[in-house]
Amino acid sequence: MSAPANPLSEIIDALRSAQRIAIAAHIRPDGDAVGSVLGLALSLRAMGKTVYALLEDGVPCNLTFLPQTATVLSPPYAPLEIDCAVALDTANHERLGDATKAALGAAPLLLNIDHHGTNPGYGHMNHVDSTQPAVGQILYELLKQGDFPLTNEVLQHLFTAISTDTGSFQYASTTARSHEIAAEMMRAGLDTAHLAVMLYQTYPARRLALLRALLNEMQFRAEGRIVSWNLTQKLMAETQMEPGDTEGLIDTLRMIDSVISATIFEELPDGKIRVSTRSKDSRLDVSAICGQFGGGGHRMAAGARMKGPIEVAADSFLNALEHEVRRLA
Repeated sequence: MSAPANPLSEIIDALRSAQRIAIAAHIRPDGDAVGSVLGLALSLRAMGKTVYALLEDGVPCNLTFLPQTATVLSPPYAPLEIDCAVALDTANHERLGDATKAALGAAPLLLNIDHHGTNPGYGHMNHVDSTQPAVGQILYELLKQGDFPLTNEVLQHLFTAISTDTGSFQYASTTARSHEIAAEMMRAGLDTAHLAVMLYQTYPARRLALLRALLNEMQFRAEGRIVSWNLTQKLMAETQMEPGDTEGLIDTLRMIDSVISATIFEELPDGKIRVSTRSKDSRLDVSAICGQFGGGGHRMAAGARMKGPIEVAADSFLNALEHEVRRLA
Protein backbone atom coordinates (compact mmCIF):
# COMPACT_ATOMS: atom_id res chain seq x y z
CA MET A 1 0.00 0.00 0.00
CA SER A 2 1.31 3.45 -0.91
CA ALA A 3 1.06 6.33 1.51
CA PRO A 4 -1.86 8.73 1.01
CA ALA A 5 -0.88 11.15 -1.74
CA ASN A 6 -1.29 14.88 -1.82
CA PRO A 7 -2.13 15.93 -5.38
CA LEU A 8 0.79 17.30 -7.41
CA SER A 9 -1.04 20.64 -7.46
CA GLU A 10 -0.61 20.96 -3.67
CA ILE A 11 3.10 20.06 -3.88
CA ILE A 12 3.50 22.64 -6.67
CA ASP A 13 1.84 25.35 -4.57
CA ALA A 14 4.10 24.54 -1.61
CA LEU A 15 7.24 24.76 -3.76
CA ARG A 16 6.08 27.95 -5.42
CA SER A 17 5.48 29.58 -2.01
CA ALA A 18 8.86 28.56 -0.55
CA GLN A 19 11.97 30.70 -0.99
CA ARG A 20 14.71 28.73 0.79
CA ILE A 21 14.55 25.02 0.03
CA ALA A 22 16.69 21.99 0.85
CA ILE A 23 16.35 18.89 -1.34
CA ALA A 24 17.77 15.46 -0.49
CA ALA A 25 17.57 11.76 -1.36
CA HIS A 26 18.66 8.45 0.10
CA ILE A 27 22.10 7.26 1.16
CA ARG A 28 24.15 5.49 -1.51
CA PRO A 29 22.40 7.56 -4.20
CA ASP A 30 21.73 6.11 -7.65
CA GLY A 31 20.79 7.81 -10.90
CA ASP A 32 17.18 8.42 -9.89
CA ALA A 33 18.26 9.96 -6.58
CA VAL A 34 20.95 12.25 -8.02
CA GLY A 35 18.95 13.14 -11.13
CA SER A 36 15.82 13.91 -9.13
CA VAL A 37 17.59 16.05 -6.51
CA LEU A 38 19.49 18.15 -9.03
CA GLY A 39 16.71 18.20 -11.62
CA LEU A 40 14.35 19.78 -9.09
CA ALA A 41 17.07 21.95 -7.54
CA LEU A 42 18.18 23.46 -10.87
CA SER A 43 14.60 24.18 -11.91
CA LEU A 44 13.86 25.97 -8.64
CA ARG A 45 17.16 27.87 -8.80
CA ALA A 46 16.18 29.07 -12.27
CA MET A 47 13.12 30.63 -10.60
CA GLY A 48 15.40 32.65 -8.34
CA LYS A 49 14.99 30.54 -5.21
CA THR A 50 17.80 29.62 -2.82
CA VAL A 51 18.13 25.85 -3.06
CA TYR A 52 20.47 23.48 -1.25
CA ALA A 53 21.03 20.01 -2.73
CA LEU A 54 22.05 17.52 -0.03
CA LEU A 55 23.31 13.94 -0.35
CA GLU A 56 24.69 12.15 2.70
CA ASP A 57 27.16 10.16 0.59
CA GLY A 58 27.76 12.74 -2.13
CA VAL A 59 27.51 12.10 -5.88
CA PRO A 60 28.96 8.74 -7.03
CA CYS A 61 31.82 8.97 -9.52
CA ASN A 62 29.79 7.52 -12.41
CA LEU A 63 27.42 10.52 -12.31
CA THR A 64 29.82 13.43 -11.77
CA PHE A 65 29.73 14.21 -15.50
CA LEU A 66 26.23 15.63 -15.04
CA PRO A 67 25.82 19.44 -14.75
CA GLN A 68 26.18 21.19 -11.41
CA THR A 69 27.05 18.07 -9.40
CA ALA A 70 29.77 20.12 -7.69
CA THR A 71 27.01 22.16 -6.01
CA VAL A 72 25.77 19.12 -4.04
CA LEU A 73 26.52 19.39 -0.33
CA SER A 74 27.50 16.50 1.93
CA PRO A 75 28.15 16.35 5.70
CA PRO A 76 29.15 18.15 7.77
CA TYR A 77 26.54 20.71 6.81
CA ALA A 78 26.57 24.35 7.89
CA PRO A 79 23.33 25.36 9.65
CA LEU A 80 20.61 25.86 7.05
CA GLU A 81 17.87 28.48 7.22
CA ILE A 82 15.12 26.91 5.14
CA ASP A 83 11.36 27.17 4.95
CA CYS A 84 10.81 23.95 2.99
CA ALA A 85 12.55 20.57 2.78
CA VAL A 86 12.05 17.92 0.10
CA ALA A 87 12.87 14.22 0.42
CA LEU A 88 13.02 12.40 -2.92
CA ASP A 89 13.18 8.69 -3.75
CA THR A 90 13.58 7.82 -0.07
CA ALA A 91 11.34 5.00 1.14
CA ASN A 92 11.71 5.83 4.83
CA HIS A 93 12.97 8.82 6.80
CA GLU A 94 16.07 7.05 8.14
CA ARG A 95 17.43 6.38 4.64
CA LEU A 96 18.19 10.07 4.24
CA GLY A 97 21.15 9.55 6.58
CA ASP A 98 21.52 11.00 10.06
CA ALA A 99 23.14 14.32 9.14
CA THR A 100 20.82 14.96 6.20
CA LYS A 101 17.73 14.06 8.20
CA ALA A 102 18.81 16.54 10.89
CA ALA A 103 19.50 19.26 8.29
CA LEU A 104 16.06 18.86 6.72
CA GLY A 105 14.54 18.99 10.19
CA ALA A 106 15.32 22.72 10.28
CA ALA A 107 12.38 23.31 7.90
CA PRO A 108 8.79 23.69 9.15
CA LEU A 109 7.52 21.79 6.08
CA LEU A 110 8.75 18.46 4.71
CA LEU A 111 7.59 17.28 1.27
CA ASN A 112 7.99 13.55 0.62
CA ILE A 113 7.95 12.59 -3.07
CA ASP A 114 8.58 8.93 -3.84
CA HIS A 115 7.61 5.83 -5.84
CA HIS A 116 8.27 3.09 -3.28
CA GLY A 117 5.05 1.41 -2.24
CA THR A 118 6.41 0.76 1.25
CA ASN A 119 6.83 4.51 1.95
CA PRO A 120 4.79 5.24 5.12
CA GLY A 121 4.22 8.92 4.33
CA TYR A 122 6.66 10.53 6.77
CA GLY A 123 6.37 14.04 5.36
CA HIS A 124 3.96 16.83 6.22
CA MET A 125 2.87 16.47 2.59
CA ASN A 126 3.32 13.22 0.69
CA HIS A 127 3.12 12.30 -2.96
CA VAL A 128 3.94 8.59 -3.21
CA ASP A 129 3.01 6.93 -6.49
CA SER A 130 4.23 3.34 -6.79
CA THR A 131 2.93 3.10 -10.38
CA GLN A 132 5.72 5.44 -11.52
CA PRO A 133 8.99 3.81 -12.60
CA ALA A 134 11.16 6.67 -11.32
CA VAL A 135 10.85 9.73 -9.12
CA GLY A 136 12.38 11.62 -12.04
CA GLN A 137 9.22 10.86 -14.01
CA ILE A 138 7.03 12.25 -11.21
CA LEU A 139 9.15 15.40 -11.12
CA TYR A 140 8.98 15.90 -14.87
CA GLU A 141 5.18 15.89 -14.64
CA LEU A 142 5.33 18.17 -11.59
CA LEU A 143 7.58 20.74 -13.27
CA LYS A 144 5.56 20.65 -16.45
CA GLN A 145 2.22 20.96 -14.65
CA GLY A 146 3.55 23.82 -12.52
CA ASP A 147 5.12 25.60 -15.52
CA PHE A 148 8.49 25.50 -13.76
CA PRO A 149 11.68 25.90 -15.84
CA LEU A 150 12.69 22.82 -17.84
CA THR A 151 16.14 23.90 -18.97
CA ASN A 152 18.52 21.59 -20.80
CA GLU A 153 20.42 20.97 -17.55
CA VAL A 154 17.19 20.06 -15.75
CA LEU A 155 16.29 17.66 -18.57
CA GLN A 156 19.72 16.00 -18.42
CA HIS A 157 19.12 15.13 -14.80
CA LEU A 158 15.52 13.99 -15.20
CA PHE A 159 16.39 11.84 -18.23
CA THR A 160 19.20 10.25 -16.20
CA ALA A 161 16.74 9.56 -13.37
CA ILE A 162 14.18 7.92 -15.65
CA SER A 163 16.66 6.05 -17.83
CA THR A 164 18.64 4.51 -14.98
CA ASP A 165 15.62 3.47 -12.89
CA THR A 166 13.96 1.83 -15.90
CA GLY A 167 17.14 -0.02 -16.91
CA SER A 168 17.42 2.19 -19.98
CA PHE A 169 13.67 1.71 -20.63
CA GLN A 170 13.92 -2.10 -20.41
CA TYR A 171 12.31 -2.94 -17.05
CA ALA A 172 8.68 -3.97 -16.73
CA SER A 173 8.06 -0.81 -14.68
CA THR A 174 8.65 1.33 -17.80
CA THR A 175 5.43 2.95 -18.97
CA ALA A 176 4.31 4.34 -22.31
CA ARG A 177 4.58 7.74 -20.69
CA SER A 178 8.28 7.09 -19.98
CA HIS A 179 8.90 6.86 -23.71
CA GLU A 180 6.68 9.87 -24.41
CA ILE A 181 8.66 11.96 -21.92
CA ALA A 182 11.94 10.90 -23.54
CA ALA A 183 10.49 11.97 -26.93
CA GLU A 184 9.41 15.33 -25.48
CA MET A 185 12.91 15.83 -24.10
CA MET A 186 14.48 15.02 -27.47
CA ARG A 187 12.16 17.48 -29.20
CA ALA A 188 13.29 20.09 -26.66
CA GLY A 189 16.88 19.53 -27.81
CA LEU A 190 18.20 17.03 -25.27
CA ASP A 191 21.09 14.92 -26.60
CA THR A 192 19.97 11.56 -25.22
CA ALA A 193 22.58 9.67 -27.27
CA HIS A 194 25.41 11.50 -25.48
CA LEU A 195 23.81 10.81 -22.11
CA ALA A 196 23.48 7.11 -23.00
CA VAL A 197 27.17 6.94 -23.88
CA MET A 198 28.13 8.55 -20.57
CA LEU A 199 25.75 6.41 -18.52
CA TYR A 200 26.23 3.01 -20.13
CA GLN A 201 29.37 3.03 -22.27
CA THR A 202 31.95 4.95 -20.24
CA TYR A 203 33.56 3.06 -17.34
CA PRO A 204 36.91 3.23 -15.49
CA ALA A 205 39.21 0.22 -15.83
CA ARG A 206 38.70 -0.68 -12.16
CA ARG A 207 35.05 -1.45 -12.91
CA LEU A 208 36.17 -4.04 -15.44
CA ALA A 209 38.35 -5.56 -12.73
CA LEU A 210 35.22 -5.87 -10.59
CA LEU A 211 33.37 -7.43 -13.53
CA ARG A 212 36.18 -9.97 -14.00
CA ALA A 213 35.91 -10.94 -10.33
CA LEU A 214 32.13 -11.20 -10.59
CA LEU A 215 32.33 -13.56 -13.57
CA ASN A 216 34.98 -15.70 -11.85
CA GLU A 217 33.26 -15.88 -8.47
CA MET A 218 29.49 -15.93 -9.15
CA GLN A 219 27.63 -18.80 -7.56
CA PHE A 220 24.46 -20.61 -8.63
CA ARG A 221 21.60 -22.26 -6.74
CA ALA A 222 18.25 -23.84 -7.60
CA GLU A 223 19.40 -25.39 -10.88
CA GLY A 224 20.81 -22.09 -12.11
CA ARG A 225 17.71 -20.03 -11.35
CA ILE A 226 19.51 -18.09 -8.60
CA VAL A 227 22.90 -16.42 -9.03
CA SER A 228 24.83 -14.42 -6.46
CA TRP A 229 28.17 -12.75 -5.83
CA ASN A 230 29.97 -11.65 -2.66
CA LEU A 231 31.75 -8.30 -2.95
CA THR A 232 34.30 -8.14 -0.13
CA GLN A 233 36.25 -5.27 1.39
CA LYS A 234 39.42 -7.07 0.29
CA LEU A 235 38.38 -6.95 -3.37
CA MET A 236 37.30 -3.32 -3.05
CA ALA A 237 40.76 -2.42 -1.77
CA GLU A 238 42.52 -4.44 -4.48
CA THR A 239 40.53 -2.75 -7.26
CA GLN A 240 40.50 0.69 -5.55
CA MET A 241 36.74 0.70 -5.99
CA GLU A 242 34.86 3.98 -5.70
CA PRO A 243 31.13 4.62 -5.11
CA GLY A 244 29.27 4.13 -8.37
CA ASP A 245 31.65 1.52 -9.80
CA THR A 246 29.22 -1.33 -9.10
CA GLU A 247 26.23 0.39 -10.71
CA GLY A 248 24.63 -2.01 -13.18
CA LEU A 249 26.85 -5.00 -12.36
CA ILE A 250 23.85 -6.89 -11.02
CA ASP A 251 22.30 -6.68 -14.50
CA THR A 252 25.21 -8.76 -15.83
CA LEU A 253 24.14 -11.54 -13.45
CA ARG A 254 20.49 -11.00 -14.25
CA MET A 255 20.98 -11.48 -18.01
CA ILE A 256 21.96 -15.18 -17.69
CA ASP A 257 19.23 -17.13 -19.46
CA SER A 258 18.43 -19.58 -16.65
CA VAL A 259 18.42 -16.91 -13.91
CA ILE A 260 15.21 -15.51 -12.45
CA SER A 261 16.85 -13.84 -9.45
CA ALA A 262 20.26 -12.20 -9.03
CA THR A 263 21.76 -10.93 -5.77
CA ILE A 264 24.94 -9.08 -4.80
CA PHE A 265 26.15 -9.11 -1.19
CA GLU A 266 28.44 -6.18 -0.42
CA GLU A 267 30.61 -6.06 2.69
CA LEU A 268 30.41 -2.60 4.27
CA PRO A 269 33.19 -0.97 6.37
CA ASP A 270 31.13 -1.40 9.56
CA GLY A 271 30.87 -5.16 9.01
CA LYS A 272 27.25 -5.09 7.87
CA ILE A 273 26.22 -6.60 4.55
CA ARG A 274 24.35 -4.64 1.89
CA VAL A 275 22.00 -6.87 -0.10
CA SER A 276 20.87 -5.88 -3.61
CA THR A 277 18.54 -8.31 -5.33
CA ARG A 278 16.58 -8.45 -8.57
CA SER A 279 13.81 -10.59 -10.01
CA LYS A 280 13.15 -11.44 -13.66
CA ASP A 281 9.82 -13.14 -12.90
CA SER A 282 6.88 -11.02 -11.78
CA ARG A 283 5.70 -13.88 -9.58
CA LEU A 284 8.85 -13.54 -7.45
CA ASP A 285 8.50 -10.57 -5.08
CA VAL A 286 12.03 -9.85 -3.86
CA SER A 287 10.85 -6.90 -1.76
CA ALA A 288 8.90 -9.37 0.40
CA ILE A 289 12.02 -11.50 0.86
CA CYS A 290 14.08 -8.42 1.75
CA GLY A 291 11.31 -7.51 4.19
CA GLN A 292 12.15 -10.65 6.16
CA PHE A 293 15.56 -9.07 6.82
CA GLY A 294 14.40 -5.54 7.59
CA GLY A 295 14.67 -4.25 4.03
CA GLY A 296 12.27 -3.54 1.18
CA GLY A 297 11.91 -1.80 -2.15
CA HIS A 298 10.09 -2.77 -5.32
CA ARG A 299 8.63 -6.12 -6.30
CA MET A 300 11.41 -6.81 -8.82
CA ALA A 301 14.25 -4.75 -7.31
CA ALA A 302 14.88 -4.54 -3.58
CA GLY A 303 17.54 -4.47 -0.89
CA ALA A 304 18.36 -4.92 2.77
CA ARG A 305 21.17 -4.62 5.29
CA MET A 306 22.17 -7.64 7.33
CA LYS A 307 24.64 -8.51 10.06
CA GLY A 308 27.89 -10.08 8.90
CA PRO A 309 29.96 -12.05 8.24
CA ILE A 310 29.20 -11.98 4.54
CA GLU A 311 29.16 -15.78 4.08
CA VAL A 312 26.59 -16.22 6.87
CA ALA A 313 24.39 -13.36 5.66
CA ALA A 314 24.49 -14.60 2.07
CA ASP A 315 23.58 -18.16 3.06
CA SER A 316 20.69 -16.98 5.21
CA PHE A 317 19.27 -14.71 2.52
CA LEU A 318 19.76 -17.21 -0.29
CA ASN A 319 18.01 -19.93 1.70
CA ALA A 320 14.94 -17.67 2.00
CA LEU A 321 15.17 -16.74 -1.69
CA GLU A 322 15.54 -20.35 -2.78
CA HIS A 323 12.50 -21.32 -0.73
CA GLU A 324 10.40 -18.83 -2.73
CA VAL A 325 11.96 -19.72 -6.08
CA ARG A 326 11.20 -23.40 -5.61
CA ARG A 327 7.54 -22.56 -4.99
CA LEU A 328 7.27 -21.30 -8.56
CA ALA A 329 6.18 -23.74 -11.24
